[in-house]
Amino acid sequence: MRRDYNKLVRDRIPELIQKSGYQYDITTFSETEYRQALRDKILEEAQEVAQAADGELVHELADLLEVVAALMESYGIEDERVLLERDHKRAEKGGFEHKIKLLWTEAIA
Repeated sequence: MRRDYNKLVRDRIPELIQKSGYQYDITTFSETEYRQALRDKILEEAQEVAQAADGELVHELADLLEVVAALMESYGIEDERVLLERDHKRAEKGGFEHKIKLLWTEAIA
C-alpha cells in the first residue's frame, strides 16, 4: 500500500527505505521551498518534543536541534549570533529558572 508524505526527510532516508525493500520517489526542493520545508519541519519536531515520554526526550531534542542547525545554515546564521541574541533576551526578560506561571493580567485604570 502506498503512503504519501510530501515532506522534508533526512538525507539517508531514501537509502534506508530501499534497504527495507520499499520503493519510493523523491525530488529536491528549491532553496525557497527548502526553507519553508524546514520551518514546517521545526513545528513537526517541536510537537514531537512536546509529546515525548521522558525516556525519548533526548532523541526528540536531537531531531529538533538538527532542524535548527539546518535552518541556521540555510540562512547563513552563525551559532554565535543566536547565542548572543539568547543572552540579550535573557538579560532583558530573564530566563525560565524561576518556573513562573503567569495567571492573568488586567489593565490598571
